[in-house]
Amino acid sequence: MNTLKIDYKNIFYPPGGILMWIIIYLELITFGMALIAFVYYGHQEPEVFHQSRLQLNTTFGAINTIFLLTSGFFMATAVHQFKGKNIAKSSFYFKLTMLGGLLFLILKSAEYYHKIESEITLETNVFFSFYWLLTAFHLIHVIMGLVILIWTNYGMTRKNSDTAVEDVEACAAFWHMCDLIWLLLFPTLYLIF
Repeated sequence: MNTLKIDYKNIFYPPGGILMWIIIYLELITFGMALIAFVYYGHQEPEVFHQSRLQLNTTFGAINTIFLLTSGFFMATAVHQFKGKNIAKSSFYFKLTMLGGLLFLILKSAEYYHKIESEITLETNVFFSFYWLLTAFHLIHVIMGLVILIWTNYGMTRKNSDTAVEDVEACAAFWHMCDLIWLLLFPTLYLIF
């Protein structure tokens, strides 16, 4: 009779490690609370939020969504290739992931530049206070994610690398968190109100 064996290590140590998941949950809670506050204030000043939202570039937001989702796919593929011991292919997909993140940064920077040129700042109104704080905080996470990607890719391609699957999974978990946060920010900021 075949019995199903449960690997308890995997239950208590999710991909990337428990510490990474604690960080991810804390970040999601932080962004979630800010988005709840955004919606609350949006109901207090619906006309201001509607007019402000119309000043956002939804095309840029949608393209950035595509950049991050595509880079998330490449990240998942990189992990798969790493687990298959195909370091060269994994590194290739790491680089495609980084390209998606870089394209996101470039387009977000162009959007920020346009806002600054239009004199839209934190002080413009409550909507733009949330816009700047939420998107800048997310942008910092994307930059941190890119640094982690670069470091992990460098480590795994070195001769006699000691990069473990857990390291690559932690990197992927952080990157996917950036994707998930953007998937919450984009519709809330760019499409609602």
